[in-house]
Amino acid sequence: MQDPIERAQVLVEALPYIRRFRGKTFVIKYGGHAMQSEELRESFAQDVVLLEHVGINPVIVHGGGPQISELVTKLGLKSRFVRGMRVTDAPTMEAAEMVLQRINKEIVTMISRQGGRAVGLSGKDGDLIVSRKMRMVVSDGSGRKTRVDVGLVGEVVEINPAVLRTLDAAEFIPVVAPTGVGRDGQTYNINADVAAGKIAAALKAEKLILLSDVEGVKDKDGKLISTLDAAQARRLISRGVIHEGMIPKVECCIDALRAGVGKTHILDGRVRHAVLLEIFTRSGVGTEVVQSSARVADLGSESRGGRG
Repeated sequence: MQDPIERAQVLVEALPYIRRFRGKTFVIKYGGHAMQSEELRESFAQDVVLLEHVGINPVIVHGGGPQISELVTKLGLKSRFVRGMRVTDAPTMEAAEMVLQRINKEIVTMISRQGGRAVGLSGKDGDLIVSRKMRMVVSDGSGRKTRVDVGLVGEVVEINPAVLRTLDAAEFIPVVAPTGVGRDGQTYNINADVAAGKIAAALKAEKLILLSDVEGVKDKDGKLISTLDAAQARRLISRGVIHEGMIPKVECCIDALRAGVGKTHILDGRVRHAVLLEIFTRSGVGTEVVQSSARVADLGSESRGGRG
């Protein structure tokens, strides 16, 4: 059995962070393998409820990529991605919305089972996420740029967070499915990381936390980068070190920081209680992306001296 004094020390270590973040808003993107294991689902729900009970206001934005891919395959459709974005035709959009609605209610239920009060909604409710068709431009190896049609993938035009503030005031935990609506009523598939980042910016959240299926951002040698500033992140993207699905995660962190979010984090959702370990311990467990840092001389090895 763990030494009782050591267990008490864990609580003492968390105390200054609890004090600092009381009354603050954390936007947490939940998805990937963290959604597919019963143990991980339970630990995530416990993390969310604990945050709420110590006075932090969590807002959950969830994905559903693997589950959408599974249904798309069963329907005889094909999954294709460009820069981490799912190319979405009308049948794929219909499948995605079905899956996201089901997942949304499952998350609400599991939070409720842990003693929290959650309400599920999508970006279409209260015009929360107003969107338009994404205009994607990609560069080839020679630097030539080409426009790619990604179908009903949306980019966020506007966030109307009134419904989230109303739920927060009533002490409910919002759980948001990342679909948006155009001015003409068209439904769009929004990348969950992007949706979470835009919502965090609109709420001026203290933290944006993205759960991933990897440890965090890695350098060219595959070593975890503990702290990364925006300028370094852009360089790593341009060099191809940050690539594929990690690109939209890092880009939405940079955008959120520019829009006033305090700090952003990319965590391994396969680790039980990853959110609590990142927020309430000195060392953290993933990559912290910040607006700027005075010195990050040795990527992947520098200590942060606390996550606050």
